[in-house]
Amino acid sequence: MSQSTLRPIDPGGLRVGIIMDGNGRWAQARGRPRVAGHRAGARVARRIVEAAPDLGISVLTLYAFSSDNWRRPTREVRSLMRLFRAYLRTEVRTCVERGVRLRILGRRDRLSASLLAAIRAAEAATSGGQKLLLRVALDYSARDAIVEAAMRACGRERLTRESFAELLGAAMNLGEASSDLDLLIRTGGEQRLSDFLLWESAYAELVFSPRMWPDFTPAELEAAVREYHRRERRFGRVPGESGREAWHEVCATGGDRE
Repeated sequence: MSQSTLRPIDPGGLRVGIIMDGNGRWAQARGRPRVAGHRAGARVARRIVEAAPDLGISVLTLYAFSSDNWRRPTREVRSLMRLFRAYLRTEVRTCVERGVRLRILGRRDRLSASLLAAIRAAEAATSGGQKLLLRVALDYSARDAIVEAAMRACGRERLTRESFAELLGAAMNLGEASSDLDLLIRTGGEQRLSDFLLWESAYAELVFSPRMWPDFTPAELEAAVREYHRRERRFGRVPGESGREAWHEVCATGGDRE
């Protein structure tokens, strides 16, 4: 992919999350087993990771397996876990060469010993990457993470959004405080968050694609980023205003001044 012509963005880069939906339906539409769709989806994930830095993305979070996905047929789940393990082992060298730091989000107590070993090895080998932080959500539930963070907060006299973000990061094995998402993309035609980064998506721009994940391309990722830049980000403010909080002034005057 050629260098993007997108306008310059802030030094920290964009924080993008993708719900990679549609693998199974893509395979079934072609008369193939669902696992074939997951394999095709893994190849697409590789191309998207390669394209992300040129689009100004510094943090990319991929929703690979939700905590609710354990309800799927045992054969499919086993195939997915083998695919995750193989992906981690084969992609480490590429990640190191491209400056990609890999981090796995979510619970780890229900994963096999071999998968845990592959996760630890991949995270250690890529820890020096500075071009892109790739976070893969595996056995992840945003609601469970929020509940866990709330439990860790018990006994604290005062809790701020910032301090809660630190607890949330710890709850999902992030290794740092959780940060806001700028752009959330979902493929597969569905239009819901499905328990993905709920706290972090409070002000995220949402882009829903009808494409099944195995058909998603770097060009479509770039189109989503362009759409993000076209949108006005107000965060509750009035367009053109400085953003100074007025609550103290309103309280002082009783709200009577026009």
